[in-house]
Amino acid sequence: MFNDDCMSNNSNMKPSTYTALVIDDDEDTVNLFSEFLEIYNIKVIGKAFDGKQAVVIYNEVTPNIVFSDVMMPDYDGFYALENIKKINPKALVVMITGDVRADTITRLEQLGADAIIYKPFDMQSIMKTVTGLLVKTACSV
Repeated sequence: MFNDDCMSNNSNMKPSTYTALVIDDDEDTVNLFSEFLEIYNIKVIGKAFDGKQAVVIYNEVTPNIVFSDVMMPDYDGFYALENIKKINPKALVVMITGDVRADTITRLEQLGADAIIYKPFDMQSIMKTVTGLLVKTACSV
């Protein structure tokens, strides 16, 4: 799936150089998810609690990757995804949801989600997804 030459050429890239924005309407979820990312050497440089706040923070800090819940009151993850992609079409945005309805998935794909992770999730599967996205992005530069 990945170019081996690219992976070996980027093996000197330190995971700690990666930054993230975490978005969820539940503050405990944001904090816990952020702690897990830090354990995996991804520095959380922004936390948002709705889609509108996420867009503002994204514009200020421009992280390497964004993690967003889909279902939030008022400004949801769809809003965050759509508007972050308008700012930067190459932004890496991972959507996290418990909603497996086809229309939700289709809409996320149409808006340009780079990955969709379904709840409940485990951090190892998230990190596998993240590593794949970051390597793929580094290889396309």
